[in-house]
Order: sequence, then C-alpha cells, then structure tokens
Amino acid sequence: MTDISTLDNVDYDPNRLLDFLIEKMRTKNDAGLSRELGVAPPVISKIRHRRLPVGASMLIRMHEVSDLSIRELRNLMGDRREKHRISPEQFKPKAE
Repeated sequence: MTDISTLDNVDYDPNRLLDFLIEKMRTKNDAGLSRELGVAPPVISKIRHRRLPVGASMLIRMHEVSDLSIRELRNLMGDRREKHRISPEQFKPKAE
C-alpha cells in the first residue's frame, strides 16, 4: 500500500487520491470506488480527467468512508493550500 508520508512535495493530481482510495478500500476499479462513495461512476471519471474538482462534499464523503483526515486526503492529491478562497466571480449571476 502507498505510504501517505512519501507523497510530500508532489504536484496536484487527483488520480493519486483516487488510486490510493481504491487500494485502501480494496475495490477493483473506479466503479467500485463510486459505489463505496455513493456517487455515480461518471463523477469519478470526471474527477480523474480533471473536468470536475474534488469538492468539499466529496472530500467529506471520502473522509467518512476511509477514516483519513481531510488534510491527508488533500495531501494525497497534492493540494497544499493552507486556505481556500472563493473567487468573487462565483458570486456573480450567470449571464442569460
């Protein structure tokens, strides 16, 4: 099994997180992981292909099923930010 402590100083890659969870939870593939997390398989695919970020609710779900801390999960994917800021653009209404 991959050791979390060896993953310091790596670039952002959500695939590392997904692969680690598959190994830790002893599922065979992304479909098995999606069942464990209670999400549709396309969600895992979109995260893997970086079309969908690993959001707060997904991190919380991963924490609940894996018993890893949120910090450990973020470290696994290379997210080293100390604070998370929401862009002011996210609060603007969408143009119709």
